[in-house]
Amino acid sequence: MQIDALALQLRPRPMFEAADLGVRLAQLHARSAWRCFAPLWAVVGLLALSTAEIAGWLPWLVIFCAKPWLDRTLLFVFSRAAFGETTQWRDLWRAQRQVWWSGLLGTLIVQRLSAWRSYTQPVRQLEGQSGKALRKRCRQVLAGKRGAAFAMHLCFAHFEALLVMGLYALGVWFTPGDAHLSLFRWMGGSDGLAASLLGGAAYALAVLFVEPFYVASGFAMYLNRRVELEAWDIEREFRRAFA
Repeated sequence: MQIDALALQLRPRPMFEAADLGVRLAQLHARSAWRCFAPLWAVVGLLALSTAEIAGWLPWLVIFCAKPWLDRTLLFVFSRAAFGETTQWRDLWRAQRQVWWSGLLGTLIVQRLSAWRSYTQPVRQLEGQSGKALRKRCRQVLAGKRGAAFAMHLCFAHFEALLVMGLYALGVWFTPGDAHLSLFRWMGGSDGLAASLLGGAAYALAVLFVEPFYVASGFAMYLNRRVELEAWDIEREFRRAFA
């Protein structure tokens, strides 16, 4: 990795401060992130909603299981943003084999079951390791940081759940008169197709908003861990001094 080309200020940080840096990274490169993420999100969302007629909970499950795969696109964008590069759809399309299809099975199974997937995802996607070397590297990156990575994961999971509930609440609040009570009961207890579509759409919208910040936070925590393990900040200063 060309450390000198990194556009981020490298120094050892507390893990939650690193997560804040990731949120800022997502804000600065929101256009690139949503430009590449939104089309894939729309395809997955439509596919998920098409299953609502089979079972009301299926749209939620499809989106939930597809999130690690969707995250690969966001990580691609943010890994380029760390070097000050913007990402267009054509850049993602050219790299689709590496981003979308490489390690697909592990992404959908191992990463989906991981309690700290956005933190270890860069190891799997960016470092190009596999098998025993990959497992060893993940253990090294996670050593002493599992609690912070899981806490970050939990914070975003709760934020996503609150956002879904907030979208439901908006519908209730803007319903005139006493009809809001009937609407609330319908949304909470109905097994009908319309209620399933509404719930799936609310969850999909929450994912669209939250996921870029979640992935960027995990990526920034990963970079912070690399600074701790490999003293990138010191190496960068030496390179500048002796350039």
